[in-house]
Amino acid sequence: MQHFLSLADFTPEQIISFLDLADALKAEWRQGGNKPILAGKAMALLFQKPSLRTRVSFEMGMKHLGGHALYIAPTEVGLGKRESVADIARVLSSYVDGIMARVFSHEHILELARFSRVPVINGLSDYNHPAQGLSDLFTIREALGRLQGVQLVFVGDGNNVATSLMFGGALTGMNVTIVTPPGYEPDPVVVQKATQMAAQTGARIQTSNDPQAVAGADVIYTDVWTSMGQEAEAIKRRADFAAGYQVNESLLAASGNANVKIMHCLPAHRGEEISDAVADSENSLLWIQAENRMHAQKAILARLMGGA
Repeated sequence: MQHFLSLADFTPEQIISFLDLADALKAEWRQGGNKPILAGKAMALLFQKPSLRTRVSFEMGMKHLGGHALYIAPTEVGLGKRESVADIARVLSSYVDGIMARVFSHEHILELARFSRVPVINGLSDYNHPAQGLSDLFTIREALGRLQGVQLVFVGDGNNVATSLMFGGALTGMNVTIVTPPGYEPDPVVVQKATQMAAQTGARIQTSNDPQAVAGADVIYTDVWTSMGQEAEAIKRRADFAAGYQVNESLLAASGNANVKIMHCLPAHRGEEISDAVADSENSLLWIQAENRMHAQKAILARLMGGA
């Protein structure tokens, strides 16, 4: 049995295999629909944090593959409060064929996987966001035709999305620079781990506090300055990030690449981390990126639950 908890758990060959499968499933879907390889299978969607894209993309992914998804709202279970994580894993895995969980603490994901009898998929934790990371790799490869040697610059908070981008870049030969205000850098342990992983593919992993590090970028990626659970820090974060860390027309110009692609995992706080003009520009991949969540996640579902 295989779980999907972090991109760092996979080899470069396995990541490329996921991307190739996502390609095939997207093409098949556009040609009339996917084969029902998950017919008779059910997945529990366990949420601590609300979501538009994660819920709908997984539900529709299961439907496209012939399976069924059961949404469990944040108030229904009380993960680790009303009932222990271990007990929830034991019970759910006796009912369904897979569990997707979107949680605050990564320890909850690890504990679910430890006690589950079925595959567990990390739909987001405070540590990383591997389902998003895989679909981002899929989107970049689709848009640029390659990952090896691509220059991606992430501008924002050194958060869970940044972690998955570093791991994904390290595994596929994509150079990743994380640009943050001072004090918001990614965990040095994560940077070190990604750097070590990058040695096998020739990727380069860097951090910077200078927004001008977007020079030469093929892709500029951003995310919200204040994530769920950080609301008490919102005022300070807006002040710290406002000094040059918005992805706007000026920052695009600083890349020196008229065709630089813009990405955002959404939801976007327009006027904060990204301007309307950039989000809605011809450079934007935001809506393709959002759709590709569904196709990349179908590859995860097909591999873990369908043996594809």
